[in-house]
Amino acid sequence: MRIDTHPILSFDRGTPVTFTFDGKPLSAFSNDTVAAALLANGINIFRESIREHRPRGFFCGIGRCSSCNMIIDSVPNVRACVTRVRNGMSVETQKGKGTLLARQ
Repeated sequence: MRIDTHPILSFDRGTPVTFTFDGKPLSAFSNDTVAAALLANGINIFRESIREHRPRGFFCGIGRCSSCNMIIDSVPNVRACVTRVRNGMSVETQKGKGTLLARQ
């Protein structure tokens, strides 16, 4: 869900981009953060908690908590709320602490 019009604010969305989330192609705009792009596509679970494996999603929105840590382009623990989405980016749900995957 996106706000299309606002009585006070204007939005510079940027250009359309495509990225993948858990292997599924999604669309976004170049000025979106990963978190905003996922929320706009109806996805609100970004990771699982380390101990209890409970779902976590968007919380602080300023990069201070770890609720939105995701695996982005094979790098774990990247904060989705402060990372801009890029064309061709790979985003994955992070389970637990995350592990560093070897790039191929």
